[in-house]
Amino acid sequence: MELAFERRGTGEPLILIHGIGHHWQGWLPVMDRLAAARTVIAVDLPGFGVSPALPDRIPYTAESLADAVESFCALLGVREPHVAGNSLGGYIALELASRGVVRTATALSPAGFWSRSELLYCQAMLRALRASARSLPPEQLARTAENRYLRAVSAGVLVAHPTRLDPTALIAATQALGRAAGFDETLESFGGLMPPAPPKSPITIAWGEHDRLLLRRQAVRAARWSGQRVKLLKGCGHVPMSDDPELVARVILET
Repeated sequence: MELAFERRGTGEPLILIHGIGHHWQGWLPVMDRLAAARTVIAVDLPGFGVSPALPDRIPYTAESLADAVESFCALLGVREPHVAGNSLGGYIALELASRGVVRTATALSPAGFWSRSELLYCQAMLRALRASARSLPPEQLARTAENRYLRAVSAGVLVAHPTRLDPTALIAATQALGRAAGFDETLESFGGLMPPAPPKSPITIAWGEHDRLLLRRQAVRAARWSGQRVKLLKGCGHVPMSDDPELVARVILET
């Protein structure tokens, strides 16, 4: 598929994959750090950001989105890249590692390691965030982004340090969440999401210490699945790139 993307840097290719309702710009806090060592390609998944939706006959699932990323890499002529993803993007990174089509994979708080109650909680929180994003008038959204207390209320589920969020970035992310054509169907598909097959490529899984969406105890299940210890991102929330860009970049590059 032809997907929207941003490319920076030189070196071995590294594909960055955002979470549900997000867009490639979520990686901006870490992109230049990563681009010092890699050719970094941050992509908008189909139906998210400004990428086109999936064709009508293809359902929105983590697997079909992974197919789209794999096809996107083939279209660019990128073979066996490194890949890193957050949340849904983390699951996709692990799925690509299971297929053996990537050199390495880094998954930050990946989806799919929840219990039934944790899944329902995650879906409820994401639906509430989506409803809020779609209902906020532009002027109210701007006031929320500029006010540190309102910013903490609106973004506290996703990041540990809302004050570190750039207001302009928060406005753009909220608008992307509200407009994402693939959001509802993808979120519904989470009900059938199971951990992928064992990886064929080296992987690293890292979890935000203060993840309030995919609770930190899910890291224990991810560790059992992977057969290795999960790294803890100290001081970080579910979307850790703005909480501690240096730590996140280091974890990705060490993979």
